[in-house]
Amino acid sequence: MLYALVAVAFWAMLPAYIPNNAAVLAGGGAPIDGGRRVDGRRLLGDGKTWRGTAVGTLAGFLLAQGLNVVAPAVSAQTGISVPTFPVAAAFGLAFGAMLGDISASFLKRRTGRQRGAAFPVVDQLDFVVGALACAALLDFGWFVGTFTLPVVGVVIVLTPILHVVTNAAAYVVGLKEEPY
Repeated sequence: MLYALVAVAFWAMLPAYIPNNAAVLAGGGAPIDGGRRVDGRRLLGDGKTWRGTAVGTLAGFLLAQGLNVVAPAVSAQTGISVPTFPVAAAFGLAFGAMLGDISASFLKRRTGRQRGAAFPVVDQLDFVVGALACAALLDFGWFVGTFTLPVVGVVIVLTPILHVVTNAAAYVVGLKEEPY
């Protein structure tokens, strides 16, 4: 059933969906690139900080552990078998989401885009690619058992929708300057 597939995809990606939001809330601190420049442009920019990366990773990892606690009850209540997250997979999803976002910042700077500037498709899926790659690298068995082709398909469709909705909400509450 489609709703079960969407529920599993959303659940499986929650530890990757949360880190960037947590990083924004934790914001500030020392930038990862230390202010370094290449060709006159920052490597990453002030928006990518050590604190944000650490807090984002920790938030996603802890969320995964919390989901593990409630997964049996959710599965029993809904009849949908939601996944649990082994430690390596939980870390891979959370840290990979941060790495994907950091990589996108690097690409943005190399293409002359400023902090916060739109980079269609990359903005919506950068963290997904990072999260899935790290999770696959750290716990391949769990990854292939959880992220089947239909689940990945739903993630690719669902994520841009969630991205637009969460960015619009962040704009409304004053956390973002642009509503995209």
